[in-house]
Amino acid sequence: MQNFNLHTHSIYSDGKSQPREIVEEAVRQGLTTLGFSEHSPMPFDNTFSVKSADMPNYVAEIAQLKEEFKDKIDIYCGLEADYLTGVSEPFTVTKEKYRLDYLIGGVHLVLNPALRQAQGSLAEQIWFIDGPKWEVYDEGLQKFFDGDIRRAVRRFFEQSNEMIENEQFDIIAHFDKIKMHNRDRYFHEDEPWYRKLALETLDLIREKGLVMEINTRGIYKKRYNGFYPSPWLMEEACKMGVPAIISADAHHFSEITLEFDSAEEALKRAGYRSVVNFKDGQWVEVPLS
Repeated sequence: MQNFNLHTHSIYSDGKSQPREIVEEAVRQGLTTLGFSEHSPMPFDNTFSVKSADMPNYVAEIAQLKEEFKDKIDIYCGLEADYLTGVSEPFTVTKEKYRLDYLIGGVHLVLNPALRQAQGSLAEQIWFIDGPKWEVYDEGLQKFFDGDIRRAVRRFFEQSNEMIENEQFDIIAHFDKIKMHNRDRYFHEDEPWYRKLALETLDLIREKGLVMEINTRGIYKKRYNGFYPSPWLMEEACKMGVPAIISADAHHFSEITLEFDSAEEALKRAGYRSVVNFKDGQWVEVPLS
């Protein structure tokens, strides 16, 4: 089983565990590498991202743990950088400001530029496609896209493509997560229009040399019955030569390797024979067991 995880959230953002608890569990499980990736600061009040004022403490605590546990595990400090059109800070600025080891790029918040208002709360203008409540997804679909699922999904992938083309980061997070709360109600993944959008984004991932995560959180949280991305996209990514990494997207120390075995099997069925790990600023290939 892959013995490293780079997608980890602690109490600094929307996680439930202290960083030290997570490190101790990683050591107990025999992990070789652990990366912290809190949700990046956003310029509006929310319950999920690390506060700008807390960033120095976050970076300092991870640095202290890295030194303390250096003989047992490699620890890295990163962020899951949320991309929001015209709103989020450039990723390179964030990375350099806090001297981060790596960045995961992701879209959890979708903004319809046609409805962007100069006044009013920014938080009230955003479609939140993540989180535990499918009702929020449904309400946003109606409010921001008049219930037009094709237009809404297209906007999700357009925003993802903007991020890939304009920002510099290392790993792309759950790049088809738009499907999570869909639950096969509004569209099916075998519809040509959807596959075209997903494959266009995957081709950009290949072009920019990004690492594609295989995110297991949907399964163990029982919010979705598969991985992000889906097996058919894993197969296409393998054909394109896109490197992959398995990520738990852990929000509690007990989650850091959940469903890794099944993710490995899915990758092997898709044709993969290895994943990549982060080591001293470089990506190194690790054979699948």
